[in-house]
Amino acid sequence: MANPYAGEVTLVLDGQPQMLKLTLGALAELEAELGEGDLISLVQRFEKGRFSSRDMLALLAAGLRGGGAEISRADLAQAEIEGGVMQATKVAAQLLALSFALPAGDA
Repeated sequence: MANPYAGEVTLVLDGQPQMLKLTLGALAELEAELGEGDLISLVQRFEKGRFSSRDMLALLAAGLRGGGAEISRADLAQAEIEGGVMQATKVAAQLLALSFALPAGDA
């Protein structure tokens, strides 16, 4: 079970729940892969809707690896995501939000 207070979210891939978390290493990997120079630029890219499906795939793959899953972007691209693209987008947004803020309702 994912712990939102630890920045964790769950995505079901091929029928198996997977925990995602953006560790410092996962964030550094994501910055490099997406060509962003800093965390603020990375977050703003997603907040302003300036992201592609490739970007979302990179974010989810980094989160999966940060959560301990050994999965490549290629394997993730071929996986069946429960809830489809809409659920993947929702999980990606939650992952970013929880990495930089407390869960809703907490201050």
